[in-house]
Amino acid sequence: MMGLCLGLTGVVWAMLPLREFTLAWNHTVEKIRWEEDYRVTADGLLLGQARVKGSGAGMEIPENAVWGNGVWRYRRALPPLQPLRLARTPEAGDYQLCFASACHALGEWLGPPQSSHPFVELWSCRMDPSR
Repeated sequence: MMGLCLGLTGVVWAMLPLREFTLAWNHTVEKIRWEEDYRVTADGLLLGQARVKGSGAGMEIPENAVWGNGVWRYRRALPPLQPLRLARTPEAGDYQLCFASACHALGEWLGPPQSSHPFVELWSCRMDPSR
């Protein structure tokens, strides 16, 4: 079974038995929420639909985005990401992983963001059923 690994440079800090999840965060300046839906595949993390309530400095809404129900929705044609690298610092706040109708800060598995570890990677990995 495939799952989601969290860590850095291939070192696993946490493994989650997920097939799909939403990655969510707030833009550090405008405090606008961004959300991206991912599917966990053997080839990597496949980005599906993304949503945002507005643009932020350095993060513009793509041209193909469609407005509806208070958010911009769009899709980007990207190959599977393996790994997906995220900047994670105390100043920026934490990302959230949303699954099973609830959102959880990455800090639940990794502890709070630290300046000494300013990045985290997410990638698809094989879950050992004996664990």
